[in-house]
Amino acid sequence: MAIQETLTVRTSRRRELLDLTDRVRDVVRKSGVAAGTCHVFVTGATAAIIVNENDDPQLLDDFMDAFDRLVPEGRWRHDRIDDNGAAHIKAAALGPGEILPIAAGDLALGRWQNIFLCEFDGPRGSRDVIVTIHGG
Repeated sequence: MAIQETLTVRTSRRRELLDLTDRVRDVVRKSGVAAGTCHVFVTGATAAIIVNENDDPQLLDDFMDAFDRLVPEGRWRHDRIDDNGAAHIKAAALGPGEILPIAAGDLALGRWQNIFLCEFDGPRGSRDVIVTIHGG
């Protein structure tokens, strides 16, 4: 059995991390699946999905700062087309999706783990995040 729902996410800054955990958890709970997997996938080539800590907001800023240092803006051939070469590289390095376990009808995340959309080329009026539930 597979259940799929598309979440529409709006971003407001050029680069930001948005916590999707509660929205994805709602899809899992509504699905009625007790054990299985949850695949979270963002469409588009300049955003990514990650699992990381959400307890300390400074960690999220550190994360984005580290990626800016590793992949600086304004030095890529693709920038001549639409000035977002760094966004493509960052998104490709992190990947468009994550697969998460479902146990006892809920996401089996660790205490400090949350699901984030990483926006690298915003703001976007909308991003589609596809949540697919597999299990029984």
